[in-house]
Amino acid sequence: MLTLYLGLFGLLVGAYGSLVGVGGGFLVVPALLLFLKTSPQQAIGSSLMVVLCSATSATLSYIRTRRIDYRSGWRFALATLPGAFLGAFITRYFSTEVFAPLFGGLLAALALLLLARSSGSPGSIRETVGSGSAQRRVTDASGREFVYAFSEWKGLGISALAGFFSSILGIGGGIIHMPALVQALHFPPHVAAATSTFILLFSALIGAGTHLALGHVLVGPVVPITVGAIVGAQVGAGLSGRVSEAWLMRFLALALVAVAIRLILR
Repeated sequence: MLTLYLGLFGLLVGAYGSLVGVGGGFLVVPALLLFLKTSPQQAIGSSLMVVLCSATSATLSYIRTRRIDYRSGWRFALATLPGAFLGAFITRYFSTEVFAPLFGGLLAALALLLLARSSGSPGSIRETVGSGSAQRRVTDASGREFVYAFSEWKGLGISALAGFFSSILGIGGGIIHMPALVQALHFPPHVAAATSTFILLFSALIGAGTHLALGHVLVGPVVPITVGAIVGAQVGAGLSGRVSEAWLMRFLALALVAVAIRLILR
């Protein structure tokens, strides 16, 4: 019976995580800690393995819908690496007991900002294109065109910060990348969800591989959760194109609030 429950939980994680482009690790880690009484290292390692498989499944779906901004995705994925390594190095000198609640408050404020913004009309160029600006035009499989512009240097900096905060706080980079793509870089939400998932695939690959080598991945619970997450990721990525941008932002805000509560109460 436990295996069935874990599989259903994985289905929920995969569907929700791929729908909003955040992976779903923020759901897996507390579940493993609270209900299976795992160590923090085992919870994070097992979660990253689930996220890796879920992100792979969702990315394959987003490839078919042609909503991934590959040019930005590759660069942002590489930019997360220095921040992740730096975060891992300074964690021993950093008081997460003080910083985590502050960062949780920031995420809660960002959730409110996204809710206020959800009535807007994303999908057009909203930054003045000048020297150093990057312009993108993405046409998905249905023929819908997304045109937007952003500062590429800003995107690289945000990606480095996403890797850093993900490393020191033990949260998935997608929960930072997705709102940053929408709010700071003005990506259309549907393109942001697909691109964030694509970026998450590579960051999760490195993290999961490291934790697997260290013996932090619990095969027993990971297998049923992963099977459910792979199926759920296909469902979530498929639903993404049918959900309005306003509701996509509301779902993302809900995820941010959940992570904020976890950081504040940890």
